[in-house]
Amino acid sequence: MLDCLNHRRGFDRVLMTVAATFLTVSATSALAQDQARSSAAELAIEAAIPRPEPANVPPPTAADIKLDTTATVQDPAKEAAKEAAKEPIKTEAAAPAAEKVETKPSDVATTPAVDAPKSETAKTEPAQTEPAKAGTATAAPAAPAAAAATPVEPPKDVAKEPAAEPVKAASNVPAADQPVADKLKDMIGARSSRYFDRKNERAAVEKFYGAREFAPVWTQAGGLTAAGKGVIARLKDAASDGLNPADYPVPDFAAATTPDALAEAELKLTASMLDYARQAQSGRMHWSQVSADILYPEHPVDPNEVLTKVTTATDASATLDSYNPPQKLYKELKAKLAQLRGQGEGPVIEIAEGPTLKYTPARGKKQAEVVVEDPRVPQLRAKLGITENANDTRYDAAVAEAVRKFQDGAELKATGILDDRTVKALNSPKRDKQIDTVLVNMERWRWLPRDLGAPSLGDAYVILNIPDYTLKVMQRGQPIWTTRVVTGKPGTHATPLLSETMKYITVNPTWNVPPSIVYNEYLPALQQDPTVLQRMGLRLEQNRDGSVHISQPPGEANALGRVRFNFPNKFLVYQHDTPDKYLFAKEERAFSHGCMRVQNPDQYASVLLNITMPNEHYTPERIRSMYGSSEIDLKFPTPIPVNITYQTAFVDDAGKLQLRRDVYGRDATMINILKNGRGKDLETVVAHSQPSYSRPAATLPSGVAIANNGGGFGGFSSSGPSFFERLFGAPTPPPAPVGRRSQRVFTR
Repeated sequence: MLDCLNHRRGFDRVLMTVAATFLTVSATSALAQDQARSSAAELAIEAAIPRPEPANVPPPTAADIKLDTTATVQDPAKEAAKEAAKEPIKTEAAAPAAEKVETKPSDVATTPAVDAPKSETAKTEPAQTEPAKAGTATAAPAAPAAAAATPVEPPKDVAKEPAAEPVKAASNVPAADQPVADKLKDMIGARSSRYFDRKNERAAVEKFYGAREFAPVWTQAGGLTAAGKGVIARLKDAASDGLNPADYPVPDFAAATTPDALAEAELKLTASMLDYARQAQSGRMHWSQVSADILYPEHPVDPNEVLTKVTTATDASATLDSYNPPQKLYKELKAKLAQLRGQGEGPVIEIAEGPTLKYTPARGKKQAEVVVEDPRVPQLRAKLGITENANDTRYDAAVAEAVRKFQDGAELKATGILDDRTVKALNSPKRDKQIDTVLVNMERWRWLPRDLGAPSLGDAYVILNIPDYTLKVMQRGQPIWTTRVVTGKPGTHATPLLSETMKYITVNPTWNVPPSIVYNEYLPALQQDPTVLQRMGLRLEQNRDGSVHISQPPGEANALGRVRFNFPNKFLVYQHDTPDKYLFAKEERAFSHGCMRVQNPDQYASVLLNITMPNEHYTPERIRSMYGSSEIDLKFPTPIPVNITYQTAFVDDAGKLQLRRDVYGRDATMINILKNGRGKDLETVVAHSQPSYSRPAATLPSGVAIANNGGGFGGFSSSGPSFFERLFGAPTPPPAPVGRRSQRVFTR
């Protein structure tokens, strides 16, 4: 009995010691866990994990304590209880190792489930370890946490959810391209402005790559795709279209061996492709950089469309090339550019030195035609592109005219005589200058509308070439009528470059003298001779505000002749007849104040009217029958586009490159801009002052006949109708802003 009491007291002391140790370790562990909390997510996870309490620990039994290691009697009931007590301890034995490594509460629920099977500690019985040691002390509190591992699985999943990335699991990006896609996503989201200057291009790139989960389009598994190869081939061949390949750098994909390098190369190629498409369509420089008297409609590319079309096309190179001008004359210049650069076929033709060759035309019956012969003439014919009578040795009118045109383009005196200077120029042409001339002409083609004509009229349009002084009416891709024209004088009276639509024709027009002529020419002339306007058949009116308007009534002597062709524009220019027919016989015909004089206006009018009203069967005779003293407006049911161009280089019907004198200096300006270019700054629109049509008050000398005697005009302000209203009809809103077409309707 005494022995039992002694054993009981020993058991109680051991139990108290274990309980005290357990409480100390629990408090220390809880304090460490509280200090380790670093985020709301961890606090939420730990809240879901039961905190171990002393009451949940199974009380030790006598079987757990070996008071006599030599005892030989075994109690079956005690052995069963001992084994039952060992089971939870074996399970919790892995927890102390995990707690010593990781102190984050979020790991408590996840680490034991993974590491427990690998733990060797679980094989050690607690009864064989000293209760006072740290290893034994930490084993006890871990038991409830380990036992609660299974119900804590939902919080464990919540903690791991961001790392699992469900989007990636559903991604269609090939595994080999996923690292590049991840880099592209980061670069487009944070650094896209490094590669794309324009806001609309950045937005298009973000949309395009976002829709494909940022998978690269130019490479696949690190190798170039067919689309990538096609785009690179087109960019490297940019020079063939008159562009500068240096403006469209191609990254070295062969050297890009990491996801970062591949992603950067991807964006650089995309940027170069968008630059090429934009400049191929609209030009390297905006037309406003060249002059204030140029106005073409804007036709910018849509970067969304470029990305979609090029990347889905069977032939990416051809699709990218399609942004260059589609017109036949542009493509012919492209072919000539290749020839000038030495890429054309055929041998170089050298003209041998020899005597001067001159053709003398017949002059009536007194002087017969003089034609000389020379063995060099066949070579000369080939050099100048004369295919008719290719082997003829005669220096005839056709050869002399071709020589004259060459001299004019080479800035030699255009005599038609083959002399030593001309031979030298033929053999050693200024190829660099010719190439520059072709390049700037190709650039100007980019400014023009892609569709020059009206589709409903068989793609009919009017095209006027200022340096060649010719006008053509085109339909279905072929010229149907051609005439000579007189254009504006160089300087302030230069004919503007524009694309507009001709809306009506006026027979027997009134000439409303432009304010620039009124104030710069006629009013100063009145100071010298108060009767000069009367003698010229001009009518002077003075408004109540003192401003002056001068006009000339319809008639045979009218400065506009009998017909005016109206395409309302901000420059207030138009095409018209003229009483000065003799000017059309001159080779260079830059004599007007900006408007264009047409040699055969009655034929021109009938051609245009038959295009817009084919059932009316207009003829030149019918047009002339309308000549009189009253204005007649013939409205077009469908307007006809009019394109005023500046082509100093073009290919004629015989396939010969024709060069014309840079009468307005547009070539020189553009060549200088391109050679001293400022990169993409050339695409910036330059604001110019708009044409001024103000009419200040004027003091007229005595003796000047005033038609209205200061009476003003009914329905208008005290200054009278504007010049635009007098010219193109009234009342009307002011001219449309730059880049927009006038929507005004004209009635007959």
